[in-house]
Amino acid sequence: MTEDTRNLILAIGLSLLVIIGWNHFFAQPQIANVREAQTRSDTAPKLPEDNAGAPAAEAPAAKAKLSRAEALASSPRIKLDTPALAGSINLRGGRLDDVELKGYRETTDPKSANIVLLAPNDSPNPYFVSTGFIPKAGTSIKVPTPDSLWTADAQTLTPGKPVTLTFDNGEGLIFRRLIAADDEFMFKITETVENKSAQAVTLTPYARAVRVGKPALSGYAVLHEGFVGVIGESRVQEFTYDSIEKETKAAKTMTGTGGWLGITDKYWALAIAPDQSHAVDASFSSSGETTKAYQAALLDQAVTIEPGAGSGLSTHVFAGAKVTRTIDAYQSKLGIKNFDLIIDWGWFYFITKPLFWIIDAIYIVVGNFGVAILIVTVLVKGLFFPLANRSYLSMAKMKAVQPQMTLIRERYPDDKQKQQVELMELYKREKINPIAGCLPVVVQIPVFFALYKVIFITIEMRQAPFFGWIQDLSSPDPTNLFNLFGLIPFDPTTLPVIGEFLHLGIWPLIMGVSMFIQMKMNPEPTDPVQKQMFAWMPVIFTFMLGSFPAGLVIYWTWNNLLSVTQQGLIMKQSGVKIELWDNLRNMFSKPTG
Repeated sequence: MTEDTRNLILAIGLSLLVIIGWNHFFAQPQIANVREAQTRSDTAPKLPEDNAGAPAAEAPAAKAKLSRAEALASSPRIKLDTPALAGSINLRGGRLDDVELKGYRETTDPKSANIVLLAPNDSPNPYFVSTGFIPKAGTSIKVPTPDSLWTADAQTLTPGKPVTLTFDNGEGLIFRRLIAADDEFMFKITETVENKSAQAVTLTPYARAVRVGKPALSGYAVLHEGFVGVIGESRVQEFTYDSIEKETKAAKTMTGTGGWLGITDKYWALAIAPDQSHAVDASFSSSGETTKAYQAALLDQAVTIEPGAGSGLSTHVFAGAKVTRTIDAYQSKLGIKNFDLIIDWGWFYFITKPLFWIIDAIYIVVGNFGVAILIVTVLVKGLFFPLANRSYLSMAKMKAVQPQMTLIRERYPDDKQKQQVELMELYKREKINPIAGCLPVVVQIPVFFALYKVIFITIEMRQAPFFGWIQDLSSPDPTNLFNLFGLIPFDPTTLPVIGEFLHLGIWPLIMGVSMFIQMKMNPEPTDPVQKQMFAWMPVIFTFMLGSFPAGLVIYWTWNNLLSVTQQGLIMKQSGVKIELWDNLRNMFSKPTG
């Protein structure tokens, strides 16, 4: 095997490793780095218990007895109605535990159900926010519990018309909870206590987001789902549902001034943000045996309320879709530190987010995210045009001196060092950069990964149509060669073991053809190993990209076609023969001799 063959095999192997590793292992080093920056502590803050003294994780033991509708009907409620959200506030416990997203549906079918984000504690999939106070240790102050019944001053919560909930503990303390909602996904919950008793009381405010049971996950390491937050000056903290179990006492605590924390899905999130000037103790934790409860909690600064006085504290609660413009506006308007990191922009944040803004800006003009991706591809090609030109020109020169390179190798067949010296002299004399051909690919790898992130994680791409059969750029091409594009009524991807390799739609096939044409632009290698590897590469990449988001496959296809056009023009201008037609003709001609 020649040195060139070994280098080619190594290059192809590394390329495959990068693509596979990106999809399966990208997030793990990030999680490891995040953990090093966290504040360590042995125990998580102790918060009120649910359901007659049982810890939050134990509460859903009897959840199967109630459906969601039955759970909603089992307690008094006030209606939630905003342009973006529908649902209700539970007066038993005074908690936010019923939220549907009006603008988002389960599937692309406009008649499908709205996305349900939050659900009551005794429903099949509890997910809720609760706020309140914890009495000072050693005191017996009666504070509202999850079973306490609050009264409301209105029957409906709408933007501009907040609702005040009231609870009188019968011992001189009156608790009020003012809940306000905006037009999108942010609530402001203001807790106040009026002390009519004869002695001072000390209380610690808390807020927590609780999810009972592990939700269905996307299953991609490139995407974080689970606990997320930024407390104080720390970096973004991310823990999966499984990784929190490995922490001491299944809890991780943090301390800092301001920030936010919560629980995130691919497109939706529930997050709580304290007063940004307050030092808080925060935690991620898991509890329970057979059914786990996952909790993101904040403990604010303790307050002492003198007789005849009162005290109040506000907490912001985000419950909704991770729309980029909305998230950024909340970060700017409310001053919530690094709130934009609730969207998993990844390592290439400095490329990924600007790339999204460019795509989004073009989308506003053209009205189609797929077309926006095509235009961005042209812009990226234009950005790297000088580099690509030098690369293709260098490749053309390499082809032109191929006979001289062959003579050098024949002249010194057993002296590799002499070969290299002579080849370097040839490159220098002809002004050829032997590695220039790799540079366009190398510099575009971060752009490719960033675009993958944008298409995969941004809700703006969710269910975004292109043309024809592509109705969701964030999902794989729905057609499949192995059921004759729908003529055979079965899904081959559900087959055991091999199913994951049988996702091969029309766009991945077009991409494979474009890659095949690009490779046929160059002379076929004389080495049989290289020739076989080049022949199989388009096939391998076609299968690999079969399960990638359609938007990414469309980008890759369009990029290949632009590269073919650019390379063809440069080779023609340089007087170098374009091998495409000869290579295609040779494929179908019988070998001579």
